[in-house]
Amino acid sequence: MSESNAEQIRRAHAVQPVTALQSEYSIWWTPIEAEILPTCEELGIGLVPYSPLGRGYLTGKIDENQTFADNDIRQGNPRFTPEAIRANRVVVELLERIGTEKGATPAQIALAWLLAQKPWIVPIPGSRKLERLDENIGAAAIELTTDDLNEIKAAMSQITVIGHRY
Repeated sequence: MSESNAEQIRRAHAVQPVTALQSEYSIWWTPIEAEILPTCEELGIGLVPYSPLGRGYLTGKIDENQTFADNDIRQGNPRFTPEAIRANRVVVELLERIGTEKGATPAQIALAWLLAQKPWIVPIPGSRKLERLDENIGAAAIELTTDDLNEIKAAMSQITVIGHRY
């Protein structure tokens, strides 16, 4: 199942036990925490979040001068206008700061944050290059403490991410 709401998950699970749900989830897209994650936990359903790196934005490698090919999903995406990229930089700065403390990249911190949410969450970051794959795998070795997670939560509660996800 993909991008389903809590009611759809329950209905499907009543007919055939659902093993996993695929849905967008990242440090800058968390609405599924309200109903979807509790439903998955209650029913024993794993979550496979896509876009755990915010379509590449959370890597820190995209700035307001970035251009995207016509066939790139980010072309025309409200979160990837120069204004939104500039405004949302504060999220990357948070990841960079924690990454510096942990000896990790912003991408690794974003993935480590997801891995720290629930043991049944397995993100699927896209990787076009071998070094990005190695970097992503390295996130599993990063341990975010309760203090780290609370700091991230507090900081993100003060940040309004600009631009709709689609």
